[in-house]
Amino acid sequence: MEQQNYKNHGRMAPRAYYVGLALALIVIVFTLIYCEDISKGWNGNLLPVLFFDLCIGVILIGYFTRAFALKAQDRAIRAEENLRHFALTGKLLDKKLTINQVIALRFASDEEFVLLAQKAAEENTSAKEIKLAIKKWRADHYRV
Repeated sequence: MEQQNYKNHGRMAPRAYYVGLALALIVIVFTLIYCEDISKGWNGNLLPVLFFDLCIGVILIGYFTRAFALKAQDRAIRAEENLRHFALTGKLLDKKLTINQVIALRFASDEEFVLLAQKAAEENTSAKEIKLAIKKWRADHYRV
C-alpha cells in the first residue's frame, strides 16, 4: 500500500459519484424530453412524472446516505482523538476545536499531535493548514 500523505489522503468512490449520478441524470433528461413530447397530447400519462420523482428520490437517498455516514465517522473520529489526547496529556481536547480541525489532527503522529492541537485551538488554524504542518504523517485508511 502506498505511503499516505497530504497529496494522496483524499478518497473518492467513483462508481457512487460518477456512475450513479450520471445514470440518474440521464434518466431525468430523457424523462423531461419525453414529457416535452407528450405535452402536446398529455392523455393523463403520469409515467414520466413518476420516473422524474424516482430519480430525484434516488439522488436524495444517495446524498443523505453519504452525509449520514460521514457524520457518524466524524463522531467516531472526535471520540478517538479525544481518547488519544487524553492518553497523551491526561486532558480532553480543547472544546474550541472544530470537527474539521479534529479530523485533520488525526493524521498527526503522537509526537506532533498535542502541539498541533494546542496551536489549532489557540490560532483557529484551518484543517488544510493543520495537514500541511504535519511532518510525520499518520495514515488513516479506514475513512471512506
